[in-house]
Amino acid sequence: MRFEIPVSVGETYTVKIEDIGKEGDGIARIQGFVVFVPNVEKDQEVKIRITKVLRRFAFAELAE
Repeated sequence: MRFEIPVSVGETYTVKIEDIGKEGDGIARIQGFVVFVPNVEKDQEVKIRITKVLRRFAFAELAE
């Protein structure tokens, strides 16, 4: 089964931080795909920009 990655580098999204990972980054999901976001708190709603996409998850930064 091939899994489609629903995000691309440079795209922006408004997401809700669902949890905090063990490294301290916030965890958001876009169509079920995990995105790690630094410098956020759980339950925060933030605008993010995707900075790196891997097979199973992505990284993002806060967007202005």
